[in-house]
Amino acid sequence: MQVLLRKSEEKQDVQCNICGQGFRLYWERTSLEEQASMRGIVLDELVQHHAVDKSRAAHPHTPFNLPSWPGPPQFSGAALLGGLSSIRRVAPPELDYAYSKAAK
Repeated sequence: MQVLLRKSEEKQDVQCNICGQGFRLYWERTSLEEQASMRGIVLDELVQHHAVDKSRAAHPHTPFNLPSWPGPPQFSGAALLGGLSSIRRVAPPELDYAYSKAAK
């Protein structure tokens, strides 16, 4: 199961055990059992970010996926299915009607 993490100072679903940085979690699936098992993996990964830097800067500033995913985070299953609407989804220029009209 995939989880998207986004730093948050307001509403927090989990906090790093090292620096206390809070994160919102966006789940790919709604099964509470799967979420419970994945939460431990998320906490372990947050600790691994601190291999060199013990500050909050050790965590990525932009949203990131666990397990890691090579594509843009806004197109991950966790973002799309988890309801993260604050990441702007942008169509490629060739699919953008406004862009194609302006280019002509």
